[in-house]
Amino acid sequence: MSKKRSKVKSKNSSRSWLSFFTGCMGNYAKVQPKQTLACNIRKDKSLQRLSFSDLSSNGILSPEDLSISLVGSNLYVFTLAELSAVTQGFSSSNFLGEGGFGPVYKGFVDEKVKPGLKAQTVAVKLLDLEGGQGHKEWLAEVIFLGQLRHPNLVKLIGYCYEEEHRLLVYEYMTCGSLESRLFKRYSKVMPWQSRLNIAVGAAKGLAFLHDAEKPVIYRDFKASNILLDSDYNAKLSDFGLAKDGPEGDDSHVSTRVMGTHGYAAPEYIMTGHLTSKSDVYSFGVVLLELLTGRMCVDKSRPTREQNLVDWARPYLNDPKKLARIMDTKLDGQYSTKGSQKAAAVAYQCLSHSPKSRPNMSAVVDMLEPLLAFDDIPLGHFVFNVTPDKGFEDDLGKNEVKENRRRKESYRHRVKSPDVRRL
Repeated sequence: MSKKRSKVKSKNSSRSWLSFFTGCMGNYAKVQPKQTLACNIRKDKSLQRLSFSDLSSNGILSPEDLSISLVGSNLYVFTLAELSAVTQGFSSSNFLGEGGFGPVYKGFVDEKVKPGLKAQTVAVKLLDLEGGQGHKEWLAEVIFLGQLRHPNLVKLIGYCYEEEHRLLVYEYMTCGSLESRLFKRYSKVMPWQSRLNIAVGAAKGLAFLHDAEKPVIYRDFKASNILLDSDYNAKLSDFGLAKDGPEGDDSHVSTRVMGTHGYAAPEYIMTGHLTSKSDVYSFGVVLLELLTGRMCVDKSRPTREQNLVDWARPYLNDPKKLARIMDTKLDGQYSTKGSQKAAAVAYQCLSHSPKSRPNMSAVVDMLEPLLAFDDIPLGHFVFNVTPDKGFEDDLGKNEVKENRRRKESYRHRVKSPDVRRL
């Protein structure tokens, strides 16, 4: 693939992509590009988002087909050599992590890589050719994130489609995933306000997808797919399992059951019927994780507490019992009223009946006002005593004596034949 600028340029005229692909793309390899673009196509007043099914139903597209289909998306098309260079040969020192799609590396791009490209740090995700996901999931990411733009969706900068290699280039999210920040043993305790802000941001991202002209069902909403910037603003990532929502009179999308154990809605697991309310349930699980500081499934806990929803849901609609499940690491530093209202939202989202769950726009309306609640208790008061000079002298003498005692004790342990090293 040429190293000349390959940023997809917008065309002046609007096109109906469905008729374009069914009429032209099937014979693309047999004709010249100009002939393909000159096909007799229907012009619409507005350019609608290209649905994933429009492309996936036509088999594997060539790189040229994909580039043409994404006209106006402002995506950059990178070569494998370019992405190898920006990650220093996919160096282990730039390794950020690995998910179901494959490994992710940190890199840096600028105009030297592609003319007009903003200088910025990026995350480069490689498809693991031996992993559980493949070209279809990669294509879903490109199609959805290539066309959808929202402050609470991670920005896709470009991609690489070269022989068997499939790579994605995203904006770099400084604070990593919600999962790593909330559950890692040695990470800093996440304050209540940050947790609430993340919940609101993630809810806005889902609401945007669900309320779009062509709705999108995210299908894999979980803590590890919520990325955080330096200000702890949440952005949804990893659209490999996303699906176009039902159209017309259809109430659901029938699909193979995919997702993550503990987050997937029970009716979806049982029937394979996917709706936006499936995402609402998954949001309720993440909101519950934010409240409790616990993972949705944790085999290290007592049997009755291993499944978070089963254990905690009965407490959510009882203000008197809610404190029993709130994250102890918060040490009481959270809004009582805010936590009760957030718990009530989680309870609704986790309803066994999909019809009883609120839509995500309603969830945003219920959660966003909680950011203004200021009934968070003050932290523990620490009283520092400044000792006088005499006390400091006595303290110094005692410290010297204590150090001597420790040294003598250490020498004794080393000389003693009864002491064994562990």
